[in-house]
Amino acid sequence: MRISVIGGTGFMGSRLVRRLVAEGHEAIAHDRSTGCDLLTGEGLPQAVASADVVVNAIDAPSFDAAAASFFRTTADNLLAAAERARVRHAVLLSIVGIDRVPQVDYYRAKLLQEERFKHSAVAWSIVRSTQFMEFVDKIMSWTTEGNTVRLPSTPLQPVAADEAVQFLAEVSVGTPLKSILNVAGPDVIPLDELGRLTLKARPEGDLRVVTDESAGLFAAVSGGAVTAPKGARLGSVHYVRWLTERTPHPA
Repeated sequence: MRISVIGGTGFMGSRLVRRLVAEGHEAIAHDRSTGCDLLTGEGLPQAVASADVVVNAIDAPSFDAAAASFFRTTADNLLAAAERARVRHAVLLSIVGIDRVPQVDYYRAKLLQEERFKHSAVAWSIVRSTQFMEFVDKIMSWTTEGNTVRLPSTPLQPVAADEAVQFLAEVSVGTPLKSILNVAGPDVIPLDELGRLTLKARPEGDLRVVTDESAGLFAAVSGGAVTAPKGARLGSVHYVRWLTERTPHPA
């Protein structure tokens, strides 16, 4: 199967390309570095030509209100090109819970992107993932000052990126869902506790986590809004195990 992965050199796109190639598919990475600009449409017809499937794994350059225009334009350009090329399946990587947190600009923008896919003439699938385990450090960095990390107790359900990619690959080579598949990790853990677990696994450093319900992006998330809804596919990698396997132990 020939699969064009837009955003294919990025964090998730590159993982998806490697997995699909290992499974025997002809997966090709496209983004601005390869001459495909989803925002302007330059190189897009060539990127989707002869593709059976296109996967949109790009991210917006910002988390603010400008993301809405970016996602609208890039989705429209990709889907129009896919329709002209008679691509049979368009797949979008999205985020669990974006319909339950309307106060976050970036989540509203992702919803707009999803709507473009749902109303496209190309058969579609949307894979919504919870936050990747690999991004917990980045989340912590947003609210770190000195040796203090301020985090709310917002429940998260992080998934290992490779497991999310496994689910995304399965959907990409399958029959179009014409619906949303939610994927997540096996455990729901408050964000402040995720921070403490992360720091405990590090062999050095003097950072400490302070619970602050007003700190950072996830302060706007209430209850379990960004945890997996009923019927989600769950990975098997637990966060503590993931931390242990990725953290070097002192000799």
